[in-house]
Amino acid sequence: MVVHSASERVLAGLDPEQRSAVTAPAGPVCVLAGAGTGKTRAVTSRIAHRVLSGEISARHVLAVTFTARAAAELRARLTMLGVGGVQARTFHAAALRQVRYFAPRLLAGRAMPELLDSKVRLVTLAAAKAGLRTDRAAARDLAGEIEWAKSSLVEPGEYVVAAAKAIRDTPHEPARVAEVFTAYERLKRSNGVIDFEDMLRAAVWGIEEHRDVAEQVRAQYRHFVVDEYQDVNPLQQRLLDAWLGGRDDLTVVGDASQTIYSFTGATSSYLVDFPRRHRGATVVRLVRDYRSTPQVVGLANAVISQARGAEARLRLELVGQRPPGPEPQLRIFTDEPAEANAVAARCRALVDAGTPAKEIAVLFRTNAQSEAYEKALTEAQVPYVVQGAERFFERVEVRQAMVALRAATRSIPGETPLPTAVVEALTAVGWAHDAAPAGGAARERWEALAALVQLAEEYAATPQVLPIGPAASVERPVTLADFNDELARRAAAQHVPTVDGVTLASLHSAKGLEWDAVFLVGLSEGTLPTTYARTAEQVEEERRLLYVGLTRAREWLWLSYASARSPGGRARRPSRFLPQLDRSGGPERAGAAPVARRPERRRTQIVSCRICGATLLAGPDRKLGRCPTCPSDIDEELHERLTVWRQRVAGGQRVPAYVVFTDATLIALAERRPGRPEELIAIAGIGPRKLGLYGEAVLALVAGVAVDEICPEKTFEISP
Repeated sequence: MVVHSASERVLAGLDPEQRSAVTAPAGPVCVLAGAGTGKTRAVTSRIAHRVLSGEISARHVLAVTFTARAAAELRARLTMLGVGGVQARTFHAAALRQVRYFAPRLLAGRAMPELLDSKVRLVTLAAAKAGLRTDRAAARDLAGEIEWAKSSLVEPGEYVVAAAKAIRDTPHEPARVAEVFTAYERLKRSNGVIDFEDMLRAAVWGIEEHRDVAEQVRAQYRHFVVDEYQDVNPLQQRLLDAWLGGRDDLTVVGDASQTIYSFTGATSSYLVDFPRRHRGATVVRLVRDYRSTPQVVGLANAVISQARGAEARLRLELVGQRPPGPEPQLRIFTDEPAEANAVAARCRALVDAGTPAKEIAVLFRTNAQSEAYEKALTEAQVPYVVQGAERFFERVEVRQAMVALRAATRSIPGETPLPTAVVEALTAVGWAHDAAPAGGAARERWEALAALVQLAEEYAATPQVLPIGPAASVERPVTLADFNDELARRAAAQHVPTVDGVTLASLHSAKGLEWDAVFLVGLSEGTLPTTYARTAEQVEEERRLLYVGLTRAREWLWLSYASARSPGGRARRPSRFLPQLDRSGGPERAGAAPVARRPERRRTQIVSCRICGATLLAGPDRKLGRCPTCPSDIDEELHERLTVWRQRVAGGQRVPAYVVFTDATLIALAERRPGRPEELIAIAGIGPRKLGLYGEAVLALVAGVAVDEICPEKTFEISP
């Protein structure tokens, strides 16, 4: 009886969809969980409910996650629910534990080979054997390509064909990568070491080829839970299948719209095809978003609603559960420095108003974008931390470039224009202008050095002013030595250690995190989506990356892009993923006095449904101020009087009725019933001119005045 009440307590406070996931019968269960929908609570509650009700034993459960942090959170929540003994581990940790345990049996008494912490050293040696000279960034890219191949169950001899089929952006010719791959495998064997993929393969081999091992593993683990199932790769799925051994007590949790790691070999195909692979599976959709305001949720829905491809088949339309919050804001700037300075100023204002700095994040597409925000936040005296990457001036390639720039002051003539001098100096360390390499690490290195060139261009635009007397000065061009001093000053300022500050992070490293206020910056074509997204599938992954960024915000969301990278630079277009937002917002629309706008930015306001908070994109919906599916509270009698009045006015002017007001505007007037001019002009379609022509009459009609009192004649003329 006590056990039963404990299991019932687990169900308390769950919403209907979460309860369905928790109480689903044994067997294959697929939980499609949108961002902020309480998936961890649902998963832990399902495990706890089954254990406390006596259906399963905790020691027979294996919960698999993708990060040690997520595994620790699962264990902590289960402990709070009164359930101990559940194994919650990452794929790698679970495989390592099993391989170590069975190593004496599998290896005839020999010890398990040493596990490589990193492939880079051996890959560098393998590249040399294949006739390739590589720096650390290039070696990391080759290591990443080998990891993709091994995670995708591709052998060295199969790599060239597999890379072509997957349209891989390889760091070298595929045949050369295959040579490095082959040499790497040989070096591993000769050194008696294994990598993480070998460890997963060893776990699979131990189960598939040794019946006694399979029986022992399957007797221990009988019930499986896999989190972030959209990120599983073929090798991990092979291990999961080996653990299951044909059984089907499997619960998977995932969101196809958050598939953003396919370049590593992860694929959402196992999540998409789960009902087909597991006949009779229970599928539960969690769509109630408890993280973000309806305004943030509405914008996220609008962005992902345009998705195409296999992942879009499992698209979830989230429903915000929090009270309404501020509208997301879109800002457009003339250049990236102006954008960074505005973001820093807003961060400063948020912190001064009481928002903890740790509850603010600035998210961007690539780590190379961080420098401008590091500088701007430093100058605004806002503390910051860089998530998942080094600070800009701590990066190895940037430190090396600064050494090369100092050395170049002795070899490059002083009269050389600064940007030219910087390009020449960086060429000496292997950087080539307009020649970004393939491969993620090498490309990030190139982009970091390109950011130094951009800094030089910006710095060159501000000549040095030298005093020549008490009341006189003269300008001179900046030199490479001046620029080196400027870089040293910036590096010193940004190296001040911080403990708690605004988070600077790439969109990839932000996954799984959340903040009160989020700035999504650099949302221009060529950056998001990146120019390297060449296929339809790659472009769709970029869209999902933006979606992940949007859903990190709890309450306050800022989107921005710069029309040019640097002052006076080539014009850029906004990201194709941004919805067609209403650009008629601003102070004037609210009836306030006109405000002179600063030239570096334009204000764009996102219009939300006044009933459910969803972002409105279609013109008629924005005019009504609500979704077409939300209930109308129209005053039918007022609508009838407005219709008669419009007919008389249009007849008097000899114009079609819609020229006066459209049908949608009349419905909006009858629903929203404005009582003041500022409320009237807030309705889309009513600008200053129509306010002057018809405002007094409309407000009188809303107040209950009869049509005949306002325009008794059937012809009612207004001079143009």
